[in-house]
Amino acid sequence: MIADATVESDDTAAILAGIVDQLAELRTGLDMTGPQAHAALQQILLIRNLADHHAATLTGDLDRFGVADGHGRRLRELLTVMGCAPAVAARFVRVGTAIDIDPLVRRAADGAISSEHADAIVRGLSHIESRSTEPVDPDLRSAQLMSLMSWSSAGMTPAQITDHARTIANELAADADAGVPAAEDKSINELGYHKTDDGRLDVRANLDAVAGEKLHSLVEALSAPKPQPDGSHDPRAAERRRADAFESILELAERGLADETVSCKPTGGVLLTIPADAPKLSALEFMGSVTPATAKALGCDAAVTVVIVDDAQVPLNVGREKRLFTPAQRKALLLRDECCVKCGAPASRTQAHHLVSWVDGGPTDLDNGCLLCTACHHDVHDRGWDVVMGFDRHPWLVPPAGVDPKRRPLPAYNRRTLHLDNAA
Repeated sequence: MIADATVESDDTAAILAGIVDQLAELRTGLDMTGPQAHAALQQILLIRNLADHHAATLTGDLDRFGVADGHGRRLRELLTVMGCAPAVAARFVRVGTAIDIDPLVRRAADGAISSEHADAIVRGLSHIESRSTEPVDPDLRSAQLMSLMSWSSAGMTPAQITDHARTIANELAADADAGVPAAEDKSINELGYHKTDDGRLDVRANLDAVAGEKLHSLVEALSAPKPQPDGSHDPRAAERRRADAFESILELAERGLADETVSCKPTGGVLLTIPADAPKLSALEFMGSVTPATAKALGCDAAVTVVIVDDAQVPLNVGREKRLFTPAQRKALLLRDECCVKCGAPASRTQAHHLVSWVDGGPTDLDNGCLLCTACHHDVHDRGWDVVMGFDRHPWLVPPAGVDPKRRPLPAYNRRTLHLDNAA
């Protein structure tokens, strides 16, 4: 465990309180020169490294004394309650409960290394040990530690230190008789997710190189920027485009699982419950409450079972059969629209959208439907775009006022050569 107690425990709190008072009274004026500001920042960063080191040390003490158990919490949860961000709390726990890393302790006690770098070294050593088929020789482990620390001294980032540790671990695994490099070991793949306080889903994955490559290639193939109907650039950030692509992958997979030619086993799918007298209280089975707008969007073409219930949660109607477009209707939409009517995405990646929401009583027929990909579907439901059926019985797009103040209709993508000036 990290420990460097040079102050009597009885005096520690009082001394720290004095340091806090001094820092609270510190003022940086506009009259400072650039070199002075630079020198002051160096000292602040040194103080920060020292503070993190002592925080990790005290975390180790809390673990040794079983303080968290006395509060009925895990150590990380206790630190979170005390004001640490979850990621910081996890870092203090990892570093504070590490053992046999005296050289790292000395560097941290001098303030020469940040807690992020120390954490990367601790995690790196743990990763190397996990990839070894036999206990690591103490001399070899010491050499590995010094190698990781040298990368920190050379100014490498924590991520680069982690990559270096992976390289060392891969070499160990490759030298072993039955070793599998960590980058190719499926046995340590992880996929975790949890619902956040704001009703979203936080997803974290650690995949082997092959699975990672599959995910990367699919996401990149489906996340290319799509010009707007007026020719302007795609306004979505790269992260948003990847998220939309990931959702498209999930929908394609779900359709494949639901296809009887692929599997006859029923899938769990998505269950949306809509109270008949209070549609604002619509909720998903796992993620919970959703807005009426999202309920309407789900009512279009996702693999969702919509159940309308009364105030006693008794189902009044399970609307899947009437809500979803039939295969024949989808073929008709494909023949007419050919692709996403907004961006031109292939029809295989589109959903059948109700122009008048099914939840609002819109019929499931050709004159009330069009093909939209996932991203464009969100644009229609959430970003002010509208789709209306034209006099020619083809869908027309109406941009939001922020795109076109006059909101002039635009033809579907496959009829983009059509101009209003030429329309009868």
